[in-house]
Order: sequence, then C-alpha cells, then structure tokens
Amino acid sequence: MSLTINETAEQPSAAAATPTAIAAALAERFAHTAAARDLAGGTPKAERDLLRASGLLSLSIPKEYGGLGASWAETLAVVRQLTRVDSSVGHVFAFHHLQLASVRLFGQPAQWEPWLSETARHNWFWGNALNPLDKRTLARRVNGGREFSGNKSFCSGALDSDMLLVSALEESAEGKLIIAAVPTKRAGIRLFEDWDNMGQRQTDSGSAVFERVAVAEDEILADPGPLSSPRACLRPLLAQLVFVNVYLGIAEGAFAEARNYTHTQARLWPASPAAEVTEDLYVLRHYGEFWVALEGARKLADHAVGLFDAAWNEGASLTEAARGDVAVAVATAKMAATRAGLDLTSRMFEVTGARSTTAALRLDRYWRNLRVHTLHDPADYKLRELGNWALNGHHPAPSFYS
Repeated sequence: MSLTINETAEQPSAAAATPTAIAAALAERFAHTAAARDLAGGTPKAERDLLRASGLLSLSIPKEYGGLGASWAETLAVVRQLTRVDSSVGHVFAFHHLQLASVRLFGQPAQWEPWLSETARHNWFWGNALNPLDKRTLARRVNGGREFSGNKSFCSGALDSDMLLVSALEESAEGKLIIAAVPTKRAGIRLFEDWDNMGQRQTDSGSAVFERVAVAEDEILADPGPLSSPRACLRPLLAQLVFVNVYLGIAEGAFAEARNYTHTQARLWPASPAAEVTEDLYVLRHYGEFWVALEGARKLADHAVGLFDAAWNEGASLTEAARGDVAVAVATAKMAATRAGLDLTSRMFEVTGARSTTAALRLDRYWRNLRVHTLHDPADYKLRELGNWALNGHHPAPSFYS
C-alpha cells in the first residue's frame, strides 16, 4: 500500500513517506480550515477524502491483507497527531480503525479477512452505528439472516462511510445484542445530518433509521461475538484508548496554540516586574502546571497502549486477569487525560489574555470539543471502577464502556 495524499497536497519525500510524515502533512492542511469548519459544522468531506487518498485508512490492517501493519501504539499516535489540529477528523479516523478491530475481535477470519482486504484495496471508510445504549433497533429472524428495523443515535462517522457496524436487539425474550457489518448504501439505511452540538461539530454523530434492512448470516458477528471472551473484551478497551488519545491530542493542540499566542501576541500586564510576557512569573507557573499534567497523562497513555498491544498479541490465550490489568491502565490514563485536558483548555486563556477570545480564532473549540467528548461515559463511574481496584483489588467488569 503506497502512501500518498494527492497531487495538490504538500507531500514528503519518498524516503520520508511514513505514516507519521503523511499524518503531519495532512494535519498541516487540516489546520488551515479547522476554525472555519468548526463554525460551519457538517461533514468534513474534503478531509475524509484526503484520508482516503493518503493510505492511512489501512494503517491498522495487517500487511498480509494489503495494509500497513501498524501496531496500536503507532495507529493511536497518528490519531493523536491528527487530533491536535482537528479533533472531529481525528475522531472519525480513530473510529474507522475501531470498527476494523471490532470485526476481528467479534467475528471469524472467513468474515473479516475479505473486509480488511477490500478496505485496503478500495480505501473504504468505516462508520459507527453500534451504540449499545440505544435499544430502539430490533433484529427479526428471516430466511438467510435478520432484518434490522428501528432508530439509532450517536452514529459517529456514518455519513460518507462505505461500511457500517450496526447493532440491534433480537426480537426474542432474551433480547440478545446482534452486531453486524453492512455496506452503508444498503437499501433501508437512512442517515441524517442532524448533529449540531457545541463541540466535535464535524463528527457527524447524528441519527440513523433502519427500515427492514437485510442482514445476511455471514455479516453477523456472532462467533465469538461481542464481549464473549477476554480477547473479545479488548474492544471496549480500544475504544477507551481512542478517547485517551483524542483527549490528549486536543490538549496538546490547545497547548501549542496557547504557547504560540503567548510568544507572538500576548501582552505583558503593566504590574508585572518582568521584561517580557514570556518571563512573567505567573505565566511561567501556568505553563509549568500545564506541562506536569500533560506529561503525566502522556506517560500513562503510553503505558496503557503498551499493555494493550501486548494483550492484543496474546490472541486467544489472553487471560481475564491480563485483560483486567489493561482495563485498569486504560481507565487511569483516561482520567488523567480528561482532567489535564479540561483544565488546560479552560485555563489557556489566562496565558493568552483577553484578545485571544476573539471569535475569529475560535480557541474555545478546544474546550468545547473536549467537554462534549469527555461526556461519552461518566467520569464518576470510571473513578468508581478505579476505586474498587485500588481498595479491593477488583478489576473493572467487562462492558462496552470498561
């Protein structure tokens, strides 16, 4: 799989055409329009097409299926790199790789091998319509498979996607969760442009309607199925690691913006004894606090993804205890990234000053994006899980959120 952007983009030399170099070139382009697109909302179609052309949609796909064979540490580093300048695009890019991981964890090779190969060959973009908390979509048994009907919310990246991961509750007394991978353009699937939140404004996390959508048996991820084994239970941990790196990317982007503004635009307060704003004792104190929190969160994130990669490579031999250790590390990193990011994106204005609040810069987007995303699942419950580990030695119980 060759790595390119397109003929009109700034491209690194062939020798430097690594995923990191390609992501850096993309991030530079995305940064020019990020503030304006935050205001506009809607689908980042041009940016998604640049990702398609870049080859990065194959980043986590093993080389034997035409992908780049990156580890999860490498894949999430690219997620963080993109998120520093555009957390909406970083979000949908990360969710694309989460869906690819999901079919590998929940299904059989006979199912996911062709999907991965076709994704690498055709630069398919995967979207999400799983949301297990939204139980309004039902699966009815029909000859040859199921028929999905109902509504689904928070379908991040579904618009402009080529494949979708969809969930429904089986129409039975048990109400078993059924997850399937289907083409986005299949008859009966309707996606709506109704996402208009204060943050993450270009993730297209709106709603979908399924009207008697035909789902074949070989599209249903039933063997081993969702959360059926320690390995299958890695899926929610990867989702949480995505959040960690999105949060860190937002915080790092805000830090870089604040630092640049302090150096180039900020004014020294008249009462300060310093000669320059960059020497003001209070400004330096703030940056010192930002650095400590960010560096701590980064170290915890790197530790967590290292454990995750090792667990992923264990395959079917992964134990419940080893999976539980990864869960603790991921939850710890997530809480550190949440706290560091929310504090930094709120207090960055204390080192940039009143003029930095101009609407033209839209520096508030970093806080808005992080505030929206960190509400995905409650921090209080994550802390309760960590408290139960710290006090009682109990690993977080596997669920779609832990």
